[in-house]
Amino acid sequence: MDYRAAKQFILTKLRAELSDRLKYHGLHHTLDVLDMAAELCISEGVNEHDQVLVKTAALFHDAGFVKNKHAGHEAEGCMLVQENLADFGYKPEDIESICGMIMATKIPQSPNTLLEQILCDADLDYLGRADFFTIGESLFEELKDYQLISDEQTWNRLQVSFLTAHRYHTNTNKILREPVKQGYLEDLQDLVATYA
Repeated sequence: MDYRAAKQFILTKLRAELSDRLKYHGLHHTLDVLDMAAELCISEGVNEHDQVLVKTAALFHDAGFVKNKHAGHEAEGCMLVQENLADFGYKPEDIESICGMIMATKIPQSPNTLLEQILCDADLDYLGRADFFTIGESLFEELKDYQLISDEQTWNRLQVSFLTAHRYHTNTNKILREPVKQGYLEDLQDLVATYA
């Protein structure tokens, strides 16, 4: 498995093909998920081979956005994995595992393995971090630009329902991120309660 070459390939593709309109789902998000996935692998005691699979899945998890549409981007990312990773020495079972991780990130998340749990938690790590409101604002701007949401009140109501339904899966994030996320949820619930 030539992880470095696969990483170079997909980062070059994302830099060249992702729309500037993707304020949230841009290259910065992919790199953030990669960093968080690597940290979670270590804290969850994942072996080296599986760490490479998780990091590869993190790099490809939103690659479907090169099609510049939100619906179905996970399946598009999987297709890119299936079309390209064999060229970098990834075995069929590795490719299947990577696709499983990517598909598990589809909302509502549905991870069945530890590796899938790690990618899901890395993807939504920000929900329990200090940069929650900054990153949330970038997602709001993106969804508004794509006409997937209309106004801030609708967005805040959506955030309340999303945070209420969301669960972290790894022990690490249950301890580190969940309490912080609950604080943000309470703040948003208080705000939404003021709406007419």
